[in-house]
Amino acid sequence: MALEPFSPATATLAGMPARLLFLLIPLVGLGCFAWIMARRMIPLLRAAPDPRLQRVPVRIYLVLKIWLAQWRHPRYLLAGVLHIVLFLGFLLLAARSTQLVVLGFVDGFTLPGFGGSFGTVYNLLKDFAATAVFVAVVILAVRRAAFKPARYEVPKHLGKDHTPEALFVLALIAILLISESLFEGSLLAAKPEAASLLTLAGGFQRMLAGTSVPTLAAINLVAYAIHDLTFFFFLCFLPLGKHFHVLTSLFNVFCMRLEAGNIKPVRHGVAEGQLDALKSFGVKKFEDFTWKHILDFYSCADCGRCSDRCPAQAVKRPLSPRFISIKGRDYAFQHYPLLGKTNAGPEALIGGLYSEDEIWSCTTCGACEEECPIGIEYIDKIVDLRRGMVDEGLVPKSLQKPLSALEKRGNPWGKLEKKRADWAAGLGEGFRVKLADQGESAEYLYFVDSISSYDDRMQKIAQATARILTRAEVDFVILGKDEKDCGHEVRRFGEEMLFQSLKEQNTEAIRATQARHIVTSDPHAYNALKHDYANLPPVTHVSEVIAAGLASGQLLFKPVGDPSRTYTYHDPCYLGRHNGLYEAPRRVIDGIPGLQRVEMPGNCRDRSFCCGGGGLMLFYEPEEEQRMSVVRVEMARQAGAEVIVTACPYCLTNLEDAIKVAGMEGKMEVIDLCELVDEHLLAADERENR
Repeated sequence: MALEPFSPATATLAGMPARLLFLLIPLVGLGCFAWIMARRMIPLLRAAPDPRLQRVPVRIYLVLKIWLAQWRHPRYLLAGVLHIVLFLGFLLLAARSTQLVVLGFVDGFTLPGFGGSFGTVYNLLKDFAATAVFVAVVILAVRRAAFKPARYEVPKHLGKDHTPEALFVLALIAILLISESLFEGSLLAAKPEAASLLTLAGGFQRMLAGTSVPTLAAINLVAYAIHDLTFFFFLCFLPLGKHFHVLTSLFNVFCMRLEAGNIKPVRHGVAEGQLDALKSFGVKKFEDFTWKHILDFYSCADCGRCSDRCPAQAVKRPLSPRFISIKGRDYAFQHYPLLGKTNAGPEALIGGLYSEDEIWSCTTCGACEEECPIGIEYIDKIVDLRRGMVDEGLVPKSLQKPLSALEKRGNPWGKLEKKRADWAAGLGEGFRVKLADQGESAEYLYFVDSISSYDDRMQKIAQATARILTRAEVDFVILGKDEKDCGHEVRRFGEEMLFQSLKEQNTEAIRATQARHIVTSDPHAYNALKHDYANLPPVTHVSEVIAAGLASGQLLFKPVGDPSRTYTYHDPCYLGRHNGLYEAPRRVIDGIPGLQRVEMPGNCRDRSFCCGGGGLMLFYEPEEEQRMSVVRVEMARQAGAEVIVTACPYCLTNLEDAIKVAGMEGKMEVIDLCELVDEHLLAADERENR
């Protein structure tokens, strides 16, 4: 990286050494940047605690995968590839920018280790990187200005369009690339060295060929000054808007949640047994957010991926995950200004920053978090906001009755506890269920949960599950009247103390059975028992039991009745995205001879579209233009399916209702995985004949 025949540090400006100016620029720039960052840190320092330094090796792996390798970006292919070019190019050019800053006041400065052959190779690579980034910038600018994707659009009631800021930043990047390449090209033009034909620097070299040395020196100096000024202006501009993520994304990914499916405690450092001592629950004012959640606000790139995949946004509910972050960042900037005193007050966030309907509209499906390329979390924020609303008595009317019933009788319908096991009477001849409330015990506990215990239609899932477990020779028992609702949605709807009560009763009843394993056919119960409860036996979804039975030969299927029908599998959010259980249900379905299965392209597995939510979501009445479940049924129809298979009673409820609402009865059918398996399982005598 030799820079003969001229260098900015030896030049003069208006009779003064240029090195004085080029020393002043970084000193002022770094001073301003330090001031801005110190002010931006104030909200984080005042926020609630949030331990994020556990399992450091895992966090380093996530940084390498999600931040450095840009793992999630190609999910939106064109934008993702362009961003990867931009990101990796900038990483490669970082050393060059550092060298240029010091070169302004230290003549001939070269970074340690960048001399010799390595420096020659790096110099060539950085020229190609600058050119590639410039091409990406041009494409991104044209795309933003003329072909802006719908996910970038901003409804007027939610905020302002950030397109001008995006174009301004792209222009700054272009200036940095052009000025550095012009600086390099003017040096090359003064020396008998050939540059690559495919780089900006090489292009400038050829443009300047034959120019006098004094003119080249002047061009070199101007290019350097422009680059230096633009670099430090850009550095100080980043923390002022959505491009703050350039600085914070590394830390945000390092501190991202390590497990899906769980919910943060009411307050970190406060044990569940000490919750009664808390004077306030949840988030009511801005400082009640944890520092990580405020870092999320700073890190939002406003790319719109979260909202683009959000089912609530798709059906025009008053929720856009993207604006949960943007409004939070705007609040921080307005109430913690760079100049003057902070004016963050005790005003409530609900009704001000966020609306009640906005926060209740979330189904906690996790699609937004799965899509975010820099690890921003939404579910914990929304649950904390709900906790704050519940603590203030701001509960939707449609939820008040089921919550009261859960408190009194352990189920949202208020039905008698003694009727919880009545579904077992319809199992059929030769099948019987053990009851823990009658003193019976078994190796496995089948946790049925409320909807499959009480709803007439969903009882068929419980019955099918019991018959499957019996045929798989699984020794199991149910809790009967001692079972309470798992409390999964109770917790996610912000009623923490009610959840703790349900959890305590269920935990005591489960431990009393001395069962060594828990199995359930309800993904919400599966997720709650696995992530929200503690010190219980291992929890298994029934699809895993069936898949294992098929693999061992314990379970055998008879051929599908109508091989001309096409099936598709709908991934329940709390089985798939939150717990990564994608393959077991598919292996089971594909194990039925003659059954044809198709996927819903772009809307399956970790990109599955929520059915509309389970648990208390069945009681909530949101504002929406169309039901989520109707959208989902239409996806299945477009995939060419006539039968939707799911593995969740709530999905079954919502999708069956959607078929009726959409007028697709007779054309589309929904069936639970356990019902499908129960229908095609060979009985013991049939297996023997085979």
